[in-house]
Amino acid sequence: MWWFLVGFNFFKLVGSPWNFIQPVFWLAVGMVMLAIFMTDLLYMVIPLSLNLLLFSLALFYRVGLTGFGIMRGGDFLRALLSGVGLCLIFVILQGLTRAVKKVDGFGFGDIYLAPSLGLLLGWPKILPGVFISFILGSMVGVMLIIFGKKKFGQYLPFGPFLILGTVVALVWGGAIWSWYIMKL
Repeated sequence: MWWFLVGFNFFKLVGSPWNFIQPVFWLAVGMVMLAIFMTDLLYMVIPLSLNLLLFSLALFYRVGLTGFGIMRGGDFLRALLSGVGLCLIFVILQGLTRAVKKVDGFGFGDIYLAPSLGLLLGWPKILPGVFISFILGSMVGVMLIIFGKKKFGQYLPFGPFLILGTVVALVWGGAIWSWYIMKL
């Protein structure tokens, strides 16, 4: 049976590799994102190793899609620029928060996570993903303050909200963006 499974998957991989690679890729990405979610939630830190792993997975996947002609080069460039743009926005917000309030607004783990999310979501899905992240983070933060679990000004890990926003945008980001554009 083992030989059958190995042989079957080998010929499936040779015949149409993306039918095999895509589920494995999304499984690996899901596991890394779950590890980031739980680590930031429990310890308020996103390890650089997890950020680098997620970025590497997303980059190799997008390069592979582009190389095989499944994704256009312009889409790859927009995805790359989405991640860089989000990273720059987080750096600017971090700098403004530090200048005005003398505290950190974002941790470096959140900033380092941004390029990976840009590669995974691309343009324009990055916009609803980040918007949903900020809305969820704000709602949870306000609820924690109301119920006395946190005080105003205490830190709240933002990585879990970035992960949740990314998952929502991966599934419904196109529909959310289309709905928003239609309302304009």
